Amino acid sequence: MSLGTNIQFLRKLNKLTQEQFAERMGISRQTVSRWEADEVTPELNKLVEICAIFSCKLDELVREDLSSKDEIYSEVEIRKVAAFRMARYVMISPQPESDVQNYMKEWGKKSGLLAADPNAKLIGWDFPFVSQELQTRFGLHGYVAAYMLPEGFETNCPGVEYAQNKEAEYAVITVTEPMIRPFERIPTGYKCIMEYLQANNFKEKLSDDIVGCFEHEYEKDGVWYMDIYVHAASVTKMDAYSTFN
Repeated sequence: MSLGTNIQFLRKLNKLTQEQFAERMGISRQTVSRWEADEVTPELNKLVEICAIFSCKLDELVREDLSSKDEIYSEVEIRKVAAFRMARYVMISPQPESDVQNYMKEWGKKSGLLAADPNAKLIGWDFPFVSQELQTRFGLHGYVAAYMLPEGFETNCPGVEYAQNKEAEYAVITVTEPMIRPFERIPTGYKCIMEYLQANNFKEKLSDDIVGCFEHEYEKDGVWYMDIYVHAASVTKMDAYSTFN
């Protein structure tokens, strides 16, 4: 491991050429090359700027082997997700993700869903309609959890909203052990997807009958994973609007 190797790894992870990275840093391509070859060490202000661009910590950049991230993130791939019916619920609280997931797991038991299908898929996504005041003053955030319902499942159990999700293509990445460092690993997963979509002329298109993005966490062989899905649609260069900040 070296500082230069870490800089090169982060640049390639973010699909930047030396020229593109140099332009963002306001330096020459030759300087980037010398950094990556460990011929020159960036000044402190430049190290801080690198951390800001690549969303990493200074200590990680200079001390850790960031190439181990290859073991955390899969390659991004495009998957066609068949249309599905879902039962969903939203909560606004200081810890909405765990709160609403626990709520839905209880609903899954009471409704008979988990008896009918023990492997019913529980997905979730951020609920964006929480005012800035509620977030800053009270620390409240929103999250939606939903079970993807198997075909033919019916129940009279109340407490959820039913909705349909049309068949759609999603860009998907798998994150290993996302909850070890959730505020780093999960956002980085989304970032990798968005860079893939931009590089391949895809953009997320908002639609009332398609969930724009969602997450699915699961255990396999004693290891926890999270699949992140972002709705993607092929667009032409004439498409004028941009989406999904």
